[in-house]
Amino acid sequence: MVGAMLACMDWAEIMRGRVYGADHDDAGPRPDRVYAELVGGPLDGLLLDVTGRPERELREGVALRTEIGAHGPGGRARYALRTADGRHLDWRGDSP
Repeated sequence: MVGAMLACMDWAEIMRGRVYGADHDDAGPRPDRVYAELVGGPLDGLLLDVTGRPERELREGVALRTEIGAHGPGGRARYALRTADGRHLDWRGDSP
């Protein structure tokens, strides 16, 4: 029954509210951390823990490993800080 329900659900909806790189059993955000939402691309809707990351690094962009990007396993999705609000990282493309 659960398998049938998951097959009907949109993958993006399943992943929404989960933290990129977190353990699958405990992938929700933690109250003592700061997060930015990944917007667009293969990691759309995931949260990235930006606690302690320099703003400059986020503005220049971060390359996050993903198996579901254009380059498959080992590929990376690049995201950079949206200048307007500081709470979103916009997709800038995929790289090998």
